Amino acid sequence: MRYLRAQGARIDIAEDIAQETLARLIAISREKEIVSLFALGFRIADNLLIDRHRWDSRHGLAPDPEIQGDTPSLDRVMDSRRAVEVFQRCLNRMPRLRREVLVRRRLGQESCQAIGEDLSLSPKAVEKHITRGLIDLRRAMEKAGIDRPGWDG
Repeated sequence: MRYLRAQGARIDIAEDIAQETLARLIAISREKEIVSLFALGFRIADNLLIDRHRWDSRHGLAPDPEIQGDTPSLDRVMDSRRAVEVFQRCLNRMPRLRREVLVRRRLGQESCQAIGEDLSLSPKAVEKHITRGLIDLRRAMEKAGIDRPGWDG
């Protein structure tokens, strides 16, 4: 939501796009392995935002003045790529269990109890893995000098 709001989307549109992005990520992840969930998630959200702008333009609705054209600026593309690289490196450095718990909870929307049962962990241990994973990601972003809305949990 914060990422979409930072891109200029109204709150109602950001909510719709965030929900559709998660639904598509879940559907895709069930079909095949995704190398970078974050990269794919941001790309889906960007494409949905552009599609929404196009639809509004075709149907005579006033375009959002924050969205300029069909392609993102070079600066935005470079910032996003750098952020995705930092996220991916951080995820790759995490212990396997922490990474799996974090991805399943935050992207797969699985409950802590379901994850714990599947991995033989208590719900409290699952929560600790999630918290530590988010701290790792935040620190990696800060260390890289990236401070963008939407990176928080």
